[in-house]
Amino acid sequence: MSLRIYGNRPLKTLPGKETRPTSARVREAVFNIWQGTIEGCRWLDVCAGTGSMGAEALCRGASRVVGIDKSHRACAIIQQNWQDLASAEQKFQVMRGDVVQLLPKLSGQQFDRIYFDPPYASELYQPVIEAIAQSGLLDANGEIAIEHNPQDWNPLVIPNWEICREKVYGNTALTFYRVVD
Repeated sequence: MSLRIYGNRPLKTLPGKETRPTSARVREAVFNIWQGTIEGCRWLDVCAGTGSMGAEALCRGASRVVGIDKSHRACAIIQQNWQDLASAEQKFQVMRGDVVQLLPKLSGQQFDRIYFDPPYASELYQPVIEAIAQSGLLDANGEIAIEHNPQDWNPLVIPNWEICREKVYGNTALTFYRVVD
């Protein structure tokens, strides 16, 4: 599959349907919504798949990008893509394994922007969001965008978090949360 990101840069992808890349329309929408907040931010790409969201963040000036995916093959592609895109000042890390087990290992770190795009039919939504909240990974001024199927979505209730916007793009929906005092 051919995939291009910001600046018409090509990304390598896995063949077949092992990953479902975020569509160009949704990627563009997310970066338009978060416009002006990516430069210098700390970005977490959860269930990174192709790594396209983290790659976009790197291209737009994120200072640090962390990606998590369970697939060894996907992580190898993400590592290669991000290495080709990152400048000397940017830091990135690709973590492979069970996302619910890996998130607590990031405890003590905070991210300004988190993008979470699991397989839609998975049971990952609640446990991953709870792990992010319990580990304090979302900065007090940060936001998380959760990609999901608009027909099969029940908004998550997380203490001290609120929905700040919801968007639908065809068969893809995004729900954005932020921390409240």
